[in-house]
Amino acid sequence: MAKRDYYEILGVGKTASKEELKKAYRKLAQQYHPDKNPDDKVSEEKFKELSEAYEILSDAERRAQYDRFGHSAANMGSGQNPFEGAGGFGDIFGDVFSEFFGGSGGRRGGQGSRGERGSDLSYNMELTFEQAAFGYSTELVIPRLEECGQCGGTGARSSKDIDLCSVCGGSGTQRIQQGFFSVATTCSNCRGTGKVIKNPCTSCHGRGRVNARKKLKVSIPAGVDTGARVKLTGEGEAGVGGGSRGDLYLVIRVLEHAIFERDNYDIYCRIPISITQAALGSEIEVPTLAGRARVTIAPGTQNDQTFRLRGKGIQKLQRPDFGDLYVKIMVEVPTNLNKEQKKILEQFAAISNEDSTPIKKGFMEKLKSFLS
Repeated sequence: MAKRDYYEILGVGKTASKEELKKAYRKLAQQYHPDKNPDDKVSEEKFKELSEAYEILSDAERRAQYDRFGHSAANMGSGQNPFEGAGGFGDIFGDVFSEFFGGSGGRRGGQGSRGERGSDLSYNMELTFEQAAFGYSTELVIPRLEECGQCGGTGARSSKDIDLCSVCGGSGTQRIQQGFFSVATTCSNCRGTGKVIKNPCTSCHGRGRVNARKKLKVSIPAGVDTGARVKLTGEGEAGVGGGSRGDLYLVIRVLEHAIFERDNYDIYCRIPISITQAALGSEIEVPTLAGRARVTIAPGTQNDQTFRLRGKGIQKLQRPDFGDLYVKIMVEVPTNLNKEQKKILEQFAAISNEDSTPIKKGFMEKLKSFLS
């Protein structure tokens, strides 16, 4: 049966760049790779066809020969296949597959392997407004996989119960023959460890790790906010086969405060005062994160006027200085007046020229200009 066109096999045009060829090959090769389709002859043939097409087209010289003479280029000259030569499929395989097989040729584990690193863990941690502002230390109980204490992480009852893999000879890799080339891949028998356990550990059942609950003391620095992540290096799950531990990430969520609102390291609060306090002036007491402070209200203070208290905000993360506290004034209008209060306010209105107040005067001038 006549061979299919190499460009058609890869699903690209004849002007495709080297990068486009590589991208197309990677996508299809992952789909039809023998490891993902065991005992599937159709996928095996497609993978072989893809690999042959990419091997030719990825080399500029061989691609030029193919573009000029097609498949007949293989039979020209001294009998040597012009598609064979420097590099070969080993180089192609290492280049294209290294990103998703963990290295050139897809090799994992085996003799000299440092094992598989443990998984990172994430823990959602809620803090009160004050805990986030001042920092917080506590103790957490984290469920995670720990190295089995009975077998020391080997997964076997004893060292005598561990044999070299008979399929890969302890290398962790095996070669799959694909016509005129062979593919190195992770050994399916030992999963790349190079070892086979005859009698599994009775505690971990051959996994080398067991479920456990670890008690940890953690310290959250002052100044953290919602969305911050605190990394605890090496406090994730135990590795496999001597691999290093993963990390633990504490994901922070700060609860809302009854009085304060936060903007970065500054905090805001609203303080109600009476009309007489605003008109005559007074000294009021306001809350802060560290206790209380006194603020002088000048006569004639208006609603929504803001006072700034420097350094009364939240400590900046890993720095000694603090944000500020902003106090916004809310002038309350009295309700349910008694007769005497109404009478006094009416007398006040009668002797007052309310149009001369700064805010109303300015507004009336703007309104007059707008309506004219």
